[in-house]
Amino acid sequence: MRIKPTILLAVLILCAGILKAQKPENLLAAVGTPPNPKVQISWNRYNDHTAITEICKKLAAAHPNLVKLESMGKSFQGKELWIMTITDTKVGSADKKPAMYIDGNIHSNEIQGSEFALYTAWYLAEMFDAGNKAIQSLLAEKTFYIAPTINPDARDNFIHQANTAHSPRSGLIPIDNDRDGATNEDGFDDLDGDGNIVMMRRKSATGRYKVDPTDSRRMIMVGNDEKGEYELLGSEGIDNDGDGFVNEDGEGAYDPNRDWGWNWQPNYIQGGAYKYPFSIPENRAILDFVMKHPNIAAAQSYHNNGGMILRGPGALEDLDTYNAQDVRVYDALGKKGEEMLPGYKYLVVYKDLYSVFGGELDWFYGGRGIYTFSNELWTGYSMYNKPDGEDSQTQIYTFDKDLLMKDAFVDWHPYKHPTYGDIEIGGFKKTYTRLHPGFLLESDAHRNMAFSIYHAYNTPKLNVGEIEVKEIGGGLTQVTAVITNDRMIPTHSSQDVKNNIETPDVISLTGGNVVAGMVVNNRDMNFTTEQKMDPANIKVNNIAGNSYVTVRWLVKGGSKFTVNVSSKKGGLASKSN
Repeated sequence: MRIKPTILLAVLILCAGILKAQKPENLLAAVGTPPNPKVQISWNRYNDHTAITEICKKLAAAHPNLVKLESMGKSFQGKELWIMTITDTKVGSADKKPAMYIDGNIHSNEIQGSEFALYTAWYLAEMFDAGNKAIQSLLAEKTFYIAPTINPDARDNFIHQANTAHSPRSGLIPIDNDRDGATNEDGFDDLDGDGNIVMMRRKSATGRYKVDPTDSRRMIMVGNDEKGEYELLGSEGIDNDGDGFVNEDGEGAYDPNRDWGWNWQPNYIQGGAYKYPFSIPENRAILDFVMKHPNIAAAQSYHNNGGMILRGPGALEDLDTYNAQDVRVYDALGKKGEEMLPGYKYLVVYKDLYSVFGGELDWFYGGRGIYTFSNELWTGYSMYNKPDGEDSQTQIYTFDKDLLMKDAFVDWHPYKHPTYGDIEIGGFKKTYTRLHPGFLLESDAHRNMAFSIYHAYNTPKLNVGEIEVKEIGGGLTQVTAVITNDRMIPTHSSQDVKNNIETPDVISLTGGNVVAGMVVNNRDMNFTTEQKMDPANIKVNNIAGNSYVTVRWLVKGGSKFTVNVSSKKGGLASKSN
């Protein structure tokens, strides 16, 4: 087809006008937002694995001194498990700085976690490039490891196949859910081919449901003395395998968040557990990555929904793992999170939600000593900026009508079902009830990103403060140094210290022949504990948050000394007298 010259000219003029309007000199940047990002991304939509890959590669290409992209491994279906390392590479090595690990989308229908993780990576890189001093200082001191999706197979299934808001939660390793010798033979069926799996209803003289007189879309249960009009038949589907059941063997059925090697229990105790801890390939890849990066001091995973900032323990049986010192750190971070995330509540999994055995956040803390939160994204508070009322279900319908122009609901319409006969199908799309509407996605992503930055900022920051050099006679010099941790999080959590998870911090002295080294327990009273082996390199089990340790050496020779501190989770520090 040949395009008319006049039409082509009009298109070119329009495009030129759009491009001109988007030049930096034509824009006024909103505060707190990258003014002219190198990588332009719309944050009001959801991305499949191909789009996530493209975004990650663009960020790495646009910001080579900040963003490094690599794969932790491959998913069950062979997709790359991307992780971005983000730090100012001109100021220290990434693996020598305290680090924050972030992932999303372990449950495949909980997809906005990927967008929140991506937003964090994008924001850090673009604001650093824009000259934001706070982000530049942060990335000089800290490293971020960001894995947008750790369940890419089922993410793509959720996005590209007809699903409900709740399916698939699992990964895509085939499971024989109904134990008939076949796998995935009877999942949902998109009866009318509209790309949605919604509900089925049928008129029935014995039904216990009726149409809500205030909203014809909604089905409500009748009272004890009322006669119903409809029965509900579940989600769209047919009996594909002829066993008399509908939708009983679809994709997956294991839970990737019951596979982690801390307080793991088999499936008959913990529903959703797979074969053994870390038997799922995606989780095993994360295990390998985390074990290779002992500098990870903080972690955040993203789920949905309910507006929760969750910490462990996942089960009452694990309560003693979270001792008082670590809980104080969690409480300080979590309560700040409540301020930053309106409508979110800081909660404990086993006490405020339900029991979880073999969960990710418990392994990160229990197994690695890392302070970890799991945020349940999206809350009904965001609909009208007020707490849910007595009938939160009504709010779901009114919000769709008031602010989404009824875009979230598939109107009831007739269908001839091979088993049930004349039925109607309709209901909310998979992109509603658990997922953010587009116009609220960026706002909540920003707030959760800010909470992660607050968490990362409070990982250890070590400094060598005072260095006192004093001649004490006999050819000996006494060198005393004070090492401070200027942030809330200690270099070793109490769980770490209790189980010797990570190696101690090392405080070293160079510049003379060290003949004795010791930790100073009370400087005023001169109480010390000598380290007889390797006295130049004093090992301390922990440098507490917002606190300090004092060390001392006796040295022969030299007058110019350098104190070096090396901590796996606390980074490096150095100073000379």
